[in-house]
Amino acid sequence: MSVSTSVPAGSNELRRGALSVGFIIFFVVSAASPLSVLAGGFPIGIMLGSGAGTPALLVIALLVLLAFAVGYTTMARHVTNAGGFYAFSSRGLGGLAGGAAGMLAMFAYNILQVGLYGMFGGVMAGTMSSVFAIDLPWWSYSLMAMVSVAILGYRNIDLSARVLSLIVVAEYLAILVLDIAILRSGGDSGVNFDSFKAEHVFSGNPSIGLLFCFAAFIGFEATTIYGEEAKNPQRAIPIATYVSVLLIGCFYAISIWSMVIGVGTDKIVPTLQALTDPTTFIYGLSDHYVGAHLTQVIRVLFVVSIYAGLLAFHNSAARYFYAIGRDGLLPKSLGLTHRIHQSPHMGSALQSLIAAVVVLIFAVMEADPILQLFAWFSSLATLCLLLLMALTSAAVLMYFKRNPQLKLGLLRRLILPGFSCAALGIVLVIAVIHFDVLTGSSKAISYALCAVIPAALIGGVLLAMRLRRKSPECFAKLGSHKL
Repeated sequence: MSVSTSVPAGSNELRRGALSVGFIIFFVVSAASPLSVLAGGFPIGIMLGSGAGTPALLVIALLVLLAFAVGYTTMARHVTNAGGFYAFSSRGLGGLAGGAAGMLAMFAYNILQVGLYGMFGGVMAGTMSSVFAIDLPWWSYSLMAMVSVAILGYRNIDLSARVLSLIVVAEYLAILVLDIAILRSGGDSGVNFDSFKAEHVFSGNPSIGLLFCFAAFIGFEATTIYGEEAKNPQRAIPIATYVSVLLIGCFYAISIWSMVIGVGTDKIVPTLQALTDPTTFIYGLSDHYVGAHLTQVIRVLFVVSIYAGLLAFHNSAARYFYAIGRDGLLPKSLGLTHRIHQSPHMGSALQSLIAAVVVLIFAVMEADPILQLFAWFSSLATLCLLLLMALTSAAVLMYFKRNPQLKLGLLRRLILPGFSCAALGIVLVIAVIHFDVLTGSSKAISYALCAVIPAALIGGVLLAMRLRRKSPECFAKLGSHKL
């Protein structure tokens, strides 16, 4: 996974050839924050959703996202752009839709990043207090993390990639050790496949369980954002996308299945309900099946996993600022790269500023960093990204309809993108209906948060309309930057 410096210092381009397939995979897997999802998200999802049937729901989510990935990666061979969803929507659905998608994507990645600062600060404050008797406010840890993330985001992309690669490998190894220990021991009642039986899959609230499963994959879609910095992007991006979604999906499904076996199919939900804090569930399994030494490692990696997510989403947000600023929807200064590092340093700085302001506002309001800042913002970002994926599937359909000369097969240009568009649309509707469950807050607060999405879309359309009046030529080229 070597790096390249093929772009001369001082050029206004991202650092081409800087990322191999492996580094791109580390970025998107880190964004999915696998350990923090397994330890913090899925225990709640299992409890509120289908219980022991959750592994089967993960497989369903994986299949839908694989269908999405087919059209997504096929279009990525023809549109290589750091704008990702924005560029695809612009080329497939037109400039107005592209402006809406761009604004929504910038909003989604920024609030997801800010929400993760809340989780990081809350978890760090609790860990430092209980382990070292150091009592500092949660926001102080968030701000310390913010400084280091800002430095890494400002510098060469491969520096961030190296940091993330170490973190991801450690996360996977720790959980795989636990999975193997549970399966080798036979768990509570022997290794079985009860989780995949209909009686468990459709028990409880499968629609809510499915939402948590889709939320767990958020981050895998970021492969296209690194297209301009990839070695041989037409080959690297499709490979990275498929490997990432399969790696994330299979890892989650096997790990959750192992956890169910470890506690027992009929005992998993009562066990979680009996815990004061469901996020400690994985620690109890580790203590029982491996020992306290692995539990301590997992505790540390839980915090490190959140940090990895912070770094990955920071890079995603910065690249959206860069791509959209370069095209003229936002101030051109955001479309500048660092003269030495070829990093989107202006977008990186703006993202850090936004995060700092929001974190300090929540700190002044004495809000809960996890139950409010993280729960609200991460859930809202999930809605945004589901909508963006559905829009992108529609953009793929339209792009290939307008370009019949590409002579693609029916499966790649029509059937699978159409299926993923419909399936993701259905999941989005379910998510809106049950949004109060995702946020853990009242319906009034939940729907007030949802109202921000159409506001972001309208804002993006207005920016695109302004550009169309000011420069029709630039408007016609939205999302078409070529390597």
